[in-house]
Amino acid sequence: MDGPAPKLDLGSKRALGATGFDEDPRGDSARRRTGFSDGTEAKPSNFSSGPLPQASGFSDRAPGFAFPGGLPPAQAALPGTVAAAPLYPNGEVPEGINPYTGAPYSQRYYKILEGRKKLPSWNAKKNFLKLVKRNRTVILVGETGSGKTTQMTQFLIEAGLHQGKCVACTQPRRVAAMSVAQRVADEMDVELGKEVGYTIRFEDKSSPMTILKYMTDGMLLREAMADPLLERYSVVVLDEAHERTLATDVLFGLLKEVCKNRPTLKMVVMSATLDARKFQQYFDDAPILNVPGRMHPVEIFYTPQPEKDYLEACIRTAIQIHISEPPGDMLIFLTGEEEIEQTKRELEKLAQRHSECGELMVVPLYSSLPPAMQQRIFEPAPGPKYEGGKPGRKCVVSTNIAETSITIDGIVYVIDPGFSKQKVYNPRARVESLLVSPISKASAQQRAGRAGRTRPGKCFRLYTEKAFEQELVDQTYPEILRSNLGSVVITLKKLGIDDLVHFDFMDPPAPETLMRALEQLNYLGALDDEGELSPEGESMAEFPLDPQLAKALVDSAKFECSKEMLSIAAMLSVPLTFLRPKERSREADAAKARFSHLDGDHLTLLNVFHAYVQHGGGSPESERQFCFDNFLNPRSLASAKNVRTQLQRTMERLSIPLNSTPYTSKEYYSNIRKALVAGYFMQVAHLQRSGHYLTVKDNQTVALHPSTVLDHKPEWVIYHEYVLTSKNFIRTITQVRGDWLLEQAPHFYNPDDFPECDAKKVLKKMIERQKKEKEAKATNGNAANESKAPGVPASV
Repeated sequence: MDGPAPKLDLGSKRALGATGFDEDPRGDSARRRTGFSDGTEAKPSNFSSGPLPQASGFSDRAPGFAFPGGLPPAQAALPGTVAAAPLYPNGEVPEGINPYTGAPYSQRYYKILEGRKKLPSWNAKKNFLKLVKRNRTVILVGETGSGKTTQMTQFLIEAGLHQGKCVACTQPRRVAAMSVAQRVADEMDVELGKEVGYTIRFEDKSSPMTILKYMTDGMLLREAMADPLLERYSVVVLDEAHERTLATDVLFGLLKEVCKNRPTLKMVVMSATLDARKFQQYFDDAPILNVPGRMHPVEIFYTPQPEKDYLEACIRTAIQIHISEPPGDMLIFLTGEEEIEQTKRELEKLAQRHSECGELMVVPLYSSLPPAMQQRIFEPAPGPKYEGGKPGRKCVVSTNIAETSITIDGIVYVIDPGFSKQKVYNPRARVESLLVSPISKASAQQRAGRAGRTRPGKCFRLYTEKAFEQELVDQTYPEILRSNLGSVVITLKKLGIDDLVHFDFMDPPAPETLMRALEQLNYLGALDDEGELSPEGESMAEFPLDPQLAKALVDSAKFECSKEMLSIAAMLSVPLTFLRPKERSREADAAKARFSHLDGDHLTLLNVFHAYVQHGGGSPESERQFCFDNFLNPRSLASAKNVRTQLQRTMERLSIPLNSTPYTSKEYYSNIRKALVAGYFMQVAHLQRSGHYLTVKDNQTVALHPSTVLDHKPEWVIYHEYVLTSKNFIRTITQVRGDWLLEQAPHFYNPDDFPECDAKKVLKKMIERQKKEKEAKATNGNAANESKAPGVPASV
């Protein structure tokens, strides 16, 4: 898979389908690709067990770095929430008593309160509330770390603007929704899940008492399906608006309409950095409130040459900082769970050789981490191991969530390799993928700013200054301009918005992209001939899944396998299940082989889930031990169990039968594969005589991903993901039969619509054969009827 790295070309970014609207929870779906405009070859990281390598590209003079570049510019819709009646309706709250619980404030509350008063947002409270009371929509621009996410929502509650309802605050990422909700619950001295809660896909930690709820933007959209005017909310705060996720962009247009039809609803649009004038024009000249941040100077360092492997460069740089630089915590930006966990292991191993430099506490941060582990990023750095020894250092290794969504105090050093995972869609090739792509200048500046929160800091950019100036785009393109819009369209249709072309998008998507989405939904049977949601489409829209997986789930009962499809859908909705530590790769491969199914990866995932449930015995300890023994990700499987429960509730609410073919039947696995075909018949590849696979209709040359359990090349395969790296791969693959494709999707598998390829010839032969068999059957039937004596019943 090694090959020349691509040139840094933001104009041709390619990127894997995110499921629904939430942050894509899967693991790394693309190998690292590095090298900027010089086309430097990218090689996989190969960490030596010998002495720490010299950091190429950095000066060998103390303190270790000498490349200054100057300062940067500063599930189903959830049940309605009914807020509990206030304990003190007249506002006469006794001093020292928490008005939400009726209990005295804790000592911790007063300690946190002192910190809150030092935040820049604290001084903006009066102006903020004045603007909110006088205007329907307010735009707030506040630098990361100003406290806007945690404070503004509390100001709304304290001012009584929840009005017996609830204040909603959306976040583009699930990690942010959970961690911010916990922080605000602590600041309000209440229990998380009661007065303050959060809702993310497949998890709802709120109650009828909740008056302040943090949620992913996708979950607010799902709530709007059941409550189009969002009657349960008095104020909706759209946070991190500059991220321009799919769901946030849809919410922009939706909430503008809701505000027109419900004048009492207030909307606050918050962002760390945005094109203020563009937002102001879109939101009908809404007033803008600027909240300053607390920025100390940050010194920028660049590499003189592009790095061949940014992961290895990150590790070298982090260890040099630990050895050479004064005390202060580090923050490393990487692209996904797999990279983060690998970096954590390598850093911990290397730090042990330099124990005289103090303890290095490496803390990961990514979307699938459980809340308790996410909170570790806020723990203080370890102290000296012995009297007179050097103090320890905390090193947070994070995805780009730490750019703006979460602020971590104490960060002094930032390592920025210049990449993130971005979704990109090619409507002509019908390909959507996540690709490790260069970040924008705006993201680079946000990352550098993380180092200047508490004192002057340093940012080490693992790319050249020329690359920053000439090759990074100014802003990241909105997701709506680079995504498959199938989920958006089905959501808008469910919300009753039929005129998609004239929907008030801030940046309207290309007509071709909208047409592809409508075409996809039409093929799936989600839309009728008039373009309205069909009964099947109505059911599909209730699942927080992409349309293909929702279709497979809705149709699975027809194939007597809805219980198994629930398990497969749950496994496909969580991060990668199989662990493969480099030092124990053979053992891990042998463990995976024990679960593998001859027909492919979907059924292998089903085997894993069944074994987990059976051998785990329901006990958390035995489940963890089972995962440890079999090189499985315990967090992923625990999450899959929860997801399956949520999806089953939706099935039951929609009255979709829960059934299963007897395990002893020879049709058991065939029926499951047929159900998968019902949803994924458009994601099919056919084996050519040359030995290569071509995707149907689009004729994209692809290869089976190395992670597949298939040890042969079936003629027809369905795939779950299209992965773009040095080669085009299809991942999570199952072999199917050509006649199933013709039976279930004859409208899609019309050979006349296919370009010239082997699949077209094969389909024509199959159709001709079926036609002859049908004619022969009819002829035999007629002959049999003619041979019968008159008046003799056919059953004789």
